[in-house]
Amino acid sequence: MSSTIYVHPSAFVDEGAKIGEGSKIWHFCHIFSGATIGQNCKIGQNVVIHGSVVVGNNVKIQNNVSVYDGVTLEDDVFCGPSCVFTNIFNPRSAVNRNDPKFYRPTVVSKGATIGANATIVCGVKIGRFAFIGAGAVVTHDVPDYALVYGSPAKQKRWMCECGEGIKVLKSKLLCAVCKAEYKKVKGILSRIK
Repeated sequence: MSSTIYVHPSAFVDEGAKIGEGSKIWHFCHIFSGATIGQNCKIGQNVVIHGSVVVGNNVKIQNNVSVYDGVTLEDDVFCGPSCVFTNIFNPRSAVNRNDPKFYRPTVVSKGATIGANATIVCGVKIGRFAFIGAGAVVTHDVPDYALVYGSPAKQKRWMCECGEGIKVLKSKLLCAVCKAEYKKVKGILSRIK
């Protein structure tokens, strides 16, 4: 491994896992063979990342998160402490579904934030720069820039790429903090560059 990668002595990184430059893996983690972790990632303590998982660049996974096969975390994703991913929709202890054909893929798109203790039910796509509130239970796809929370999670408003709320100011959709401007067409929000 490169000298720019830090792996705490209590962590296990299986042979065949790929870790990008500048990434840090902290106490009691297990990174399975085949897992791909991008550059400059921060993997908090007691995190498990399974073998087919792809983690993009600059991703932060806080303590006590298990990222199961079938989950993709794109660049700049933040996973709060103890958030939960699933990969099998209908698990039973007595029925063996430990086969990729049973996994429902989950994608967390670029820049999205998942709050502490949120649960992401498998098979959903979380949009770019979406914000999942703490404790939310996400059962459906989440649009780009949407803020959702509750159980089941429902959209409450829109969030800027900087992590602040978007407001209607002078008939424009603007971030009051960074002044980024957005437009909404047919219910889909996008940033005006």
